[in-house]
Amino acid sequence: MALVNDHFLKLADNYLFADIAKKVNAFKATHPRKRVVSLGIGDVTQPLCPAVVEAMHKAVDELSVQASFRGYGPEHGYDFLREAIIRHDFLKRGVHLDKDEVFINDGAKSDTGNFQELLRWDNSIGVTDPIYPVYIDSNVMIGRAGIYSQTDESNGDPTSINKKHGVWSNVNYFPCTAENQFVPQLPERRVDMIYLCYPNNPTGTVLTKEQLRQWVNYALRNDALILFDAAYESFIQDPTIPHSIYEIKGARRCAIEFRSFSKTAGFTGVRCGYTVVPKEVTAVTIDGSQRFSLNQLWERRQSTKFNGTSYVAQRGAEAIYTPEGRNQVRETIGFYMENARMMRESLVKMGYQVVGGENAPYLWVKTPNGQSSWKFFDEMLYGCGVVVTPGVGFGPSGEGYFRLTAFGQREDIEEAMERMKGR
Repeated sequence: MALVNDHFLKLADNYLFADIAKKVNAFKATHPRKRVVSLGIGDVTQPLCPAVVEAMHKAVDELSVQASFRGYGPEHGYDFLREAIIRHDFLKRGVHLDKDEVFINDGAKSDTGNFQELLRWDNSIGVTDPIYPVYIDSNVMIGRAGIYSQTDESNGDPTSINKKHGVWSNVNYFPCTAENQFVPQLPERRVDMIYLCYPNNPTGTVLTKEQLRQWVNYALRNDALILFDAAYESFIQDPTIPHSIYEIKGARRCAIEFRSFSKTAGFTGVRCGYTVVPKEVTAVTIDGSQRFSLNQLWERRQSTKFNGTSYVAQRGAEAIYTPEGRNQVRETIGFYMENARMMRESLVKMGYQVVGGENAPYLWVKTPNGQSSWKFFDEMLYGCGVVVTPGVGFGPSGEGYFRLTAFGQREDIEEAMERMKGR
């Protein structure tokens, strides 16, 4: 008989955003006349920029005639896109990469979840807390996270998700709280795999070059691997904040970087991003006798399990690096960051404690009067028809906070702030 991978059984029944969708749908069913404004899920609302649309139309036309038709593309991506990425995203920041260190994917979520397959199940992991759920869930699936210890304050209701949270026994949590200005502290003991996301989802905070250098130095001293999610780097406004971990000396020997066009260029439905795996990054066999290049292992994995990103999507991604594309994407990012500014100013005037929203499209807001995250979510949904993301869904240090995204339409942002003001 076929035996189930019982590590999957350790996962929560629903992904965070599925729980949110379930609650919102229930509200809509019972309040059909109430218009719901969502500031919760981080999906974009602005259309693809003209340069991207034109490039994708042209690519489709190419596929419609025999002379320029293309079938399977290279699993690691077409050279035209990898060369554009290296030239525009890295060389201008003094970072030198080879083409075969850049792997085009169908969005950063896939690779951030899949890359851990290259490492043994018994590596220790460390995560900033709160954290994007995929990092931990993907490690649960391979058996690396250990046992989940849950705090249940649901007052005996087994179906309640409002006050359930906990921690994994084999996960080292680096709390990011108001007490440490939301800056993770270096672990006191050695950790093999470290997940960092900056600009951060969900808190919207950033690390200075010196703060990031401390993590790189820790990884080099301890022969650890940093998995660095830079999906929101294009939203950075402060010129002193690093956009890539490779701006830090030595990072090529200890870090993998994940990038995405999803929020940068509105590709949440198009699906395209990339992962950088330097040739210097290695992992060692259990007996310590040999080291292997993760670049080579990742290429082998992708060749086996991934058929490549579509030609049309890659041509669209290439277009954002043209002069017209860069200007158009910059304008869209400016629109979202203006949304963030408006929300931040409005919330501060209402008396909320807010971080983020200055170098990232997310705002991290403390719930009033010590309310739990899910209780505040319910009050916002049923009290004013506004959807937020409960902070505890991102980890134990997220309890007592909620996340807002700046990806909405301007009129929705304004209406949500007015509704919250009258709450």
